[in-house]
Amino acid sequence: MSAMSAVSAQSGASRAQNFIILGAGAIGCYVGGRLALSGQHVTFVGRPRVLEALAQNGLTVTDLDGFKGHIAATQLHLAASLKHIVPDDKPSIVLLCVKGGATLAAAQTVAQVCKPGTSIVSLQNGVDNVARIQASAPQMKALAGMVPYNVVMPAAHHAHRASMGFLQIENSPASADFAPLFNAAGLATLLVDNIRAVQWGKLLLNLNNPVNALSNLPLQAQLRDRDYRFVLAGLQTEALGVMAAAHIQPAKVAAVSPRVMPHLLRLPNWLFTRLAARMLRMDATARSSMWDDLNQGRTTEIDDLCGAVVRLAQAHGASAPFNQRMAQLMTERTQSGAAPGSMPSQSGMSGDAMRQAIFE
Repeated sequence: MSAMSAVSAQSGASRAQNFIILGAGAIGCYVGGRLALSGQHVTFVGRPRVLEALAQNGLTVTDLDGFKGHIAATQLHLAASLKHIVPDDKPSIVLLCVKGGATLAAAQTVAQVCKPGTSIVSLQNGVDNVARIQASAPQMKALAGMVPYNVVMPAAHHAHRASMGFLQIENSPASADFAPLFNAAGLATLLVDNIRAVQWGKLLLNLNNPVNALSNLPLQAQLRDRDYRFVLAGLQTEALGVMAAAHIQPAKVAAVSPRVMPHLLRLPNWLFTRLAARMLRMDATARSSMWDDLNQGRTTEIDDLCGAVVRLAQAHGASAPFNQRMAQLMTERTQSGAAPGSMPSQSGMSGDAMRQAIFE
């Protein structure tokens, strides 16, 4: 079990720090927005589409608990590239929010622009990003983090946290210094000794991302469909077997333990909806980030999720056919040539069809 420590917000209440959001998408805008609203100096580095929307409208940050904050466009610090940021004598903390496939290039840019010893905190899905940062920028401090909640962007200037959970960050002197700033900003944060176990626990939950993306349904509706849950349970059960072979014990990052989750998912709807009420507490319109990537025609994180399970299996002389088939389904869907923004008008894959494609 991972040792966790709560972090007080008091020591961060009046201290300012430079943060750089490298990858101003949904997670980056939400986390960066909360930090900026609390008085931190935050620079957002992102795609032109998002930066243009922020420059015109400012940034609105909301959550399912009723929080709402807005930062005027004139108060935002925006940059198209890390190389466009004017160096500051005060050290910066880089919050890395790009997709896994962009990690190596992003870390190289940080190494070129920022001072040696700069902390790079990976707020990304998957288990391989810290190793990528260390390989690409060995002179920097790479720290792993885990974002438990779903963030959606109803508009390019609006980040909305649609589910619950605590940010978890690798425990170190550097994270112990900046974590109080997160808590003071309303970003409930825990410091964790065994972050690797937490990452694998989160990966198990993220195996729902391709299921949700292919279903073309909001998360709530998808999870209320037993066929889709059977697919997720199968992916998780296979991944747990692979982890056991690799002597990896995933941490509990949801309301139930990793080994109980597949059994819960397979329950009849009438019982699942009662026992999984906390899991289903999210905005009715929330969807996975992979659905958004698929809809926007972007490269998905399937290789960092199902692909990671397949690679771990291969490294231990085993196989992971269910996760491999799911990765193939996502690759085929990505290569189908659908125009960006076309997903809402298309019918998704039914739960029954997905079960047949994965298990038969």
